[in-house]
Amino acid sequence: QVQLEESGGGSVLPGDSLRLSCTASGRRTFSTYAMAWFRQAPGKEREFIAAIRWREGNTFYGDSMRARFTISRDDTENTMYLHMDNTNPEDTAIYYCAGGSVPPTYTKSYKWPSIYLYWGKGTQVTVSE
Repeated sequence: QVQLEESGGGSVLPGDSLRLSCTASGRRTFSTYAMAWFRQAPGKEREFIAAIRWREGNTFYGDSMRARFTISRDDTENTMYLHMDNTNPEDTAIYYCAGGSVPPTYTKSYKWPSIYLYWGKGTQVTVSE
C-alpha cells in the first residue's frame, strides 16, 4: 500500500520562503508515477499547484504557480519537494501531496485530482504577520 506523508508546513511571515516535503513509501520504485502538490484554503476548492513525472522529471504547473513555486524530487529518497518563494497570506492553506501511476503516453492535464490514487493527509501552511 502506497503511503504519502507531507512535512515542512508551519507558520511563516509574508515574504518568507518555505519548503515542503512529501515522502513516499510502499513501493520499490515510483518510476511509473506522477506526483503532485495541491492545496486547499478554507472555504475554497482544492487547487492544483504542480506535478512531476517521477522517472522523466518533467514538471507541470498550474496557472500562475510557476512564478513562486518549484516542484522537484529526489528519487534516491523517494521524496518530492515544493519550494515556495515570497509567500503571502493567500498561500495559507492545507497542502497535500498526491501520486498515482500515470502512463508516459498520458497527454492530458495533470491538474485533475482524479488521476491520483494516493493522497497524503496534508500539512498546514499559515502565512501571516
